Order: sequence, then structure tokens, then C-alpha cells
Amino acid sequence: MHDLFSLQGKVALVTGGSRGLGRAMAVGLAAAGADVAVVGRKREQGVVDEIAATGRRGEFVEFDLANVDGLGGLVAEVERRLGPIDILLNNAGVQSRHKAVDFPRRDWDFVIGVNMSAVFFLCQAVGRGMVARKAGKIVNIASLLSFQGGVTVPAYAAAKGAVAQFTKALSNEWASQGVNVNCIAPGYMDTEMNTALMADPTRSRQIMERIPAGRWGKPEDMVGAAVYLASGASDYVNGTTLVVDGGWLGR
Repeated sequence: MHDLFSLQGKVALVTGGSRGLGRAMAVGLAAAGADVAVVGRKREQGVVDEIAATGRRGEFVEFDLANVDGLGGLVAEVERRLGPIDILLNNAGVQSRHKAVDFPRRDWDFVIGVNMSAVFFLCQAVGRGMVARKAGKIVNIASLLSFQGGVTVPAYAAAKGAVAQFTKALSNEWASQGVNVNCIAPGYMDTEMNTALMADPTRSRQIMERIPAGRWGKPEDMVGAAVYLASGASDYVNGTTLVVDGGWLGR
């Protein structure tokens, strides 16, 4: 059973891994045996130190995912440092809240660029090597808003809906090539992105009332799902979205 979930000898690339969900999952992949490259806009040595504490190699690569044209170079740099990428975890995301009638075009383009376009084209850039090697695991971070519309976050909902859909499209092409492409959809998590929601007593109460588990999620709640979808335990799991939400969608 240990071998089924082992990532020993694997190389993982995790975007947005300097804090929150990404950091927890990056360290979790390392604890399962993977060497991990963490990608972020600003270097965060702490996550590299946490990865090293598991006995695995950790590298931090500074890169702005809004630079979609530079993703090929990012992949080349990660593979230069650690070797061919076996696991891609697309976690990085941004948020912007405005009423739909006032949503600025600049914010729309930014959210769509980072949360959708960068995810697809990084899948493409890493997927080329995986398809050639006939092996690989891609895990995209979707959202409850892949299923629901939300309020004042139309760009985020559009991007996360797209991520769930093109995950299926990539799986349809690559599953027969030995590449598993899946999503994790986190529920309401106690992270920096949700600070405004948690600080709003009305919205926070409404959210808590609907979560059967009776609490907001924590970053460590994502680790088991990430390791599962990155490991041999999920070899026949393709094009799906695994929801980690304390029961929200089932309510």
C-alpha cells in the first residue's frame, strides 16, 4: 500500500507553492518522495526549507504566470535543475471581486490570464514531454465555482469552469498516452484569498451553515487528494474533478 502512494524518484512542479494550499501540497508531495520545484512571483525560502526537511530536493523558481509566452522557458529551467517533470500541479490563482456591472476589463484579463490561460499552456508545455515519455500526472486546481456561479467573481468562475472542462479535453487526448489529467476542487478554505469572506460576518455565517463538516477547510486538507492524484493509486482515474469541500456540494 505504501508503494501505491509513493512518489519516490518523481519530479514535481507546483505553481503558487509559496503559501496556502500550494505550500501544503508541495510539502506533501515531497513527504511522499518527490523532488519539488515551487514556482512563484517572489522567492519564499521557507517552503524550500520545508521540502528539504523531508529529505527531498526543493527548488524555487521565480516566474510571473501572467507571462504566458515564457512558460516554455519555465519548464526548461525546472527540468535543467531537477530533471524531467513527472507531476504538474497547477495551483496558482488570483482573485478580483467587483459587481458584474462594474467589472473592469483589466481585472478580467488578469484573472483569466493567470487562472485559465496559464494553466492550459503550462499543461501543454509539460504535457509534450509527458506524452513523449508515455507517463505523467497533471493535477489542476479547480474550485466550487467550476460548478457554481458565485457572487461578484464572474472572471474567477469563468476561469475555473474552463479549467474543469479543458482538463476533460486533455484527458480525452492523453489518457491513452499514459498521462493522467485531473482536477481537485477545494471548498471554502482558510487562506489569504478568502480573507474578505471570512471577515464578513454575514457571508461567513452563511457559508459555515452550509458546510456539513462544520468548519472551513485548511491547507493540509488538500494534501491527501494531491498525493493520490499524483501517484500510481490513481492510474485509472482520468478527466475527473475530486471535490474537497467538507460536503458543501452535497448539501
